[in-house]
Amino acid sequence: MTGMERVQALLSGQRPDRVPINVNLVDQGARELGLSLQDYYAKGERVAEGQLRMRAKYGYDLLLGMFYSALDAELMGCRQLIYATDGPPNVGHLVVKTPDDIRKLTPPADLYSHPRFHELASCIKTLKQESAGQWPVVGVVTASFSLPAMLMGVGAWLDLLLNGDAILRELLLQKCAAFASDKILALREAGADLIIYNNPLASATFILPAQFRQLALPWTLKDLEQNGPNGIVFFNGGGVINPILADLKKHSGIGAYYLNPFDDIAEARQLLGPEPLIVGAINDIKLIDWTPEEIEQDVERIMLAGNIAGNFIFGTLLMPYGIPEHNIRTMIKAAIKYGSFAEGGNNE
Repeated sequence: MTGMERVQALLSGQRPDRVPINVNLVDQGARELGLSLQDYYAKGERVAEGQLRMRAKYGYDLLLGMFYSALDAELMGCRQLIYATDGPPNVGHLVVKTPDDIRKLTPPADLYSHPRFHELASCIKTLKQESAGQWPVVGVVTASFSLPAMLMGVGAWLDLLLNGDAILRELLLQKCAAFASDKILALREAGADLIIYNNPLASATFILPAQFRQLALPWTLKDLEQNGPNGIVFFNGGGVINPILADLKKHSGIGAYYLNPFDDIAEARQLLGPEPLIVGAINDIKLIDWTPEEIEQDVERIMLAGNIAGNFIFGTLLMPYGIPEHNIRTMIKAAIKYGSFAEGGNNE
């Protein structure tokens, strides 16, 4: 089966030959092409080539059509990125420093007219074309509730959110929601089959469940109001999300949830009920130093929990650049071994 067939089997309530595997090797595509990260991300065609090579090299099931998280800040006016040699670029210019900056902030009227989105759309279109329906293409959008952290800094955003001027806060969130909604539509038009909805600040790592219901959930509903939740995958963004899953499912209609490595898979299934897809993630920072035996043991643990939960995809967060290739291969080999439903497989 292809990756698309495996994911579609889950979505239709059928059992694929094995658990689908999603590995987010983003920056590693630059190394594969022998390019610096700055040169790699300058052109969508290079990122597409890098992603196609990574999928072919390791044999996982989905193609990731993203550059780096800070791209959404660029699209909202960030004029400088800080590039490292061993990790994704970060915001080097805060768009919002004063209340007046919020009033002046203007989401792009046409995302396709922005040169950076033009490159991203080019990447997704190439992945879609080269995939020929075999591998789902995944786009990424930053939720309106979390985007202000990249525009003004995490501390300043949390201060405005919890203690600041309610009118300014509402104005900023309205503008970020308009951007998120437009980007979801544009990603679908470019060819994305699934869209990762990245909302780290809404996780239970940053706010309490009651604060999620009061402050964050209304903006998730706003982001999805125009385009609907079809194909949306709620992504933990690095924070635990089990404490907010019941509210999310009840109100949003989202059908897939990407757990944090510290979220209990069995508990997530109990909270979500039998139908939604669950992506269980390995703690990929540990992959830098783990031995092959430690990697296999953790993959086996995750796959066992996923097999009991059902409707399950094995995944990673954003894999650090420093993970050795042999550890990536060990993880995927173990995921195939312990995720197989074929006759004689470990899940049979």
